[in-house]
Amino acid sequence: MKPSLLLSIPLSLFIYTNASAHGDVTPQAMDTSNLPDVGEEWLEENPWRDHETDTWSQAIAIGASGYNQNCARCHGLEGVSGGLAPDLRLLSADMDGDEWYIERFRNGATQNGITKMPGFESILDQKAAWAIRTYVETRPADDAFKDHNDSLVKIRDTLKVLAGAIAGGANADDYAKLAKETQMELSDIAATAKTASKAPKAESAVSRAAAALDGSAESFGQAAELLSIGLSAAK
Repeated sequence: MKPSLLLSIPLSLFIYTNASAHGDVTPQAMDTSNLPDVGEEWLEENPWRDHETDTWSQAIAIGASGYNQNCARCHGLEGVSGGLAPDLRLLSADMDGDEWYIERFRNGATQNGITKMPGFESILDQKAAWAIRTYVETRPADDAFKDHNDSLVKIRDTLKVLAGAIAGGANADDYAKLAKETQMELSDIAATAKTASKAPKAESAVSRAAAALDGSAESFGQAAELLSIGLSAAK
C-alpha cells in the first residue's frame, strides 16, 4: 500500500511545541456502548470504515464528540490543524494510516523523555479509538467546498434570517417547502466533497446541516450553526 504524505514525514517533525497542551485538558470519557464489540486484542485496521453500514454513522457521531473533547484543542476544529499538532486528516484511510494512528493513540509521543502527547490506551477503550479514527478520516479536504462556498454562505445567512423570524413568532410550516429544497441542495453539495485521507465518503458540517434541516422550528437555527462551524473551520 502506498504511504500517505503524513506517514512519509519523520515523527520528530510532529513533536508538539507546547508540551503542556494535552496536559491542560482533562481527558473525557466516551460512551461507546452503542458500537459493536471488537474484542480485547487491539485491531490493526479500522473496523468501521465501510460507509454503507449503520455503524459508520454511529462511529462518526461518537468519534466527533470524543475528538472535540479530547483532541480538538491540539489537532484543530473539524480536524483542521493550525500547525501545533499533526493534521490527522492526512492519514491515509488504509492499514498504513491505521498503524500510525493506533500506535500514537495508545502510546502517545515523547521527545528527550518529555511527554508531548499522552497515550490514551489507559483512558479510552479500543472502540473509542476507532470511533475517533472514523471521524477523522472522513473529514473533507481543505478545498472540498471551494466551488460552493458562496452558496453555503448564502444558505447559512438565509437560514439565520428564517430562524430569527420563527423565534419572533413566524410559523415554521410556512417555510416547509423552502426547508426541503434547501436540504436537498445541501445534500447535493455534501456529496461532492472529497476526503483528505482518500476515504470514499466524506462526512461534514454540510452533510450534518442537511440532516438537521427537517423543517422543525429549531432545525433552521441548528442547520445555520452547523454551516457556520464548517465555514469557520475551512478558513
